[in-house]
Amino acid sequence: MNTVEQAGTLGRQRWLRLIPIVFVTYSLAYLDRSNFSIATAGGMAEDLKLTSTTSGLIGASFFLGYFLLQVPGVLYADRRSVRSLIFWSVLAWGVLATAQGLLSSVPVLIVVRFLLGAVEAAVLPALVVLLARWFTKAERGRANAFLILGNPVTVMWLSALSGYLIEATSWRGMFIIEGIPALIWAFVFRAQVRDRPADTQWLDPAGRDAIERAIAAEQAQLPEPADRPVREALRSKAVLLLSAQYLLWSIGVYGFVFWLPSIVKAGSSAGIGATGLLSAIPYAFAVVAMLINSRSSDRSGVRRRYVWPWLLAGAVAFYGSYLLGKQHFWWAFVLLAIAAVALYAPYGPFFALISELLPQRTAGVAVAVINAAGALGGFLGTYLVGWLESATGSTAAAFLMLAGTMAAAAVLVVAVPVKTKERRA
Repeated sequence: MNTVEQAGTLGRQRWLRLIPIVFVTYSLAYLDRSNFSIATAGGMAEDLKLTSTTSGLIGASFFLGYFLLQVPGVLYADRRSVRSLIFWSVLAWGVLATAQGLLSSVPVLIVVRFLLGAVEAAVLPALVVLLARWFTKAERGRANAFLILGNPVTVMWLSALSGYLIEATSWRGMFIIEGIPALIWAFVFRAQVRDRPADTQWLDPAGRDAIERAIAAEQAQLPEPADRPVREALRSKAVLLLSAQYLLWSIGVYGFVFWLPSIVKAGSSAGIGATGLLSAIPYAFAVVAMLINSRSSDRSGVRRRYVWPWLLAGAVAFYGSYLLGKQHFWWAFVLLAIAAVALYAPYGPFFALISELLPQRTAGVAVAVINAAGALGGFLGTYLVGWLESATGSTAAAFLMLAGTMAAAAVLVVAVPVKTKERRA
């Protein structure tokens, strides 16, 4: 039995012990990132006298902080400890997320959203680094997909629950109630997670050794790790192309996530509770697509063909929504559900591709660089959709913009230089 087979046979406990922890951690991070959109549609805009442009700026300020601390955070995680980095990050974002419910000043709210982005910045790349230390190449697409599932699953239940929380309390009460779990979870994470298999006691020694050997053997087939991983990542054509691609993709994702509740509320004329429930529907389909797509990618051993066709389909769905307009809202809503599936399905194979192009140390920095570019895309998507709606009086121009960015993202994935097996895909 080879080392990869041994890792799979002896290390099944990893899936039961580690994956739920990283899933909940990223879910809580995404909750604090996206519940602002529900608050805006649920009375915050009226109470604080926010225009669409101002709402977009507040929401987008998160991504400026998120951009700045990506690379420093992952360097700390790589050189010191993923576990300690995420413990302090979760604790800090719990405080800041709860504070949002106590604020009435727009400038202070912008600062808090900026700081919230800063403390959450390294969480995703650090968790990708953690999974690369615990799971082999044959498992990594699914492991990453379960991590990223925290995104659509959170938005799904968040959209449904948050609307009713606002009805039961207020948008302020929603922020406070949804910020408290992070304060508790920080201590759960620190108690349950270790940086490497060798550091844990709940895996038997044979399983720990098999996993470490399998991952070491895979790393030996890659180029020698760089002494200066940041410079090496920035000199990589693949990293630069994927950074541009992820920026464009993130414009689509966050333009969609942040503004969907407002679009649904305006188009359906539903109350905030029903609006939240309707906004959750597209993400239910997205979760199923992510699981199927990542499993298929792991079985085939290739990545690109499980990324670019979905992004192209998302571009077509956004363009169809643009053509239909708000006068055909329910048909446009069906296309938006299709767009949600296309936006989320490729995440697992995408992050697995990054981990497989570069040595582990450089790959962690590469994820941070690419995710930082995604943060800029999140800023642009959140702000530009609001600005276009204010400037044109409708969401049609925003849908057209999102269609263009998704199509360009699909093209850039095909342009990424990868190994021979991937070229045939």
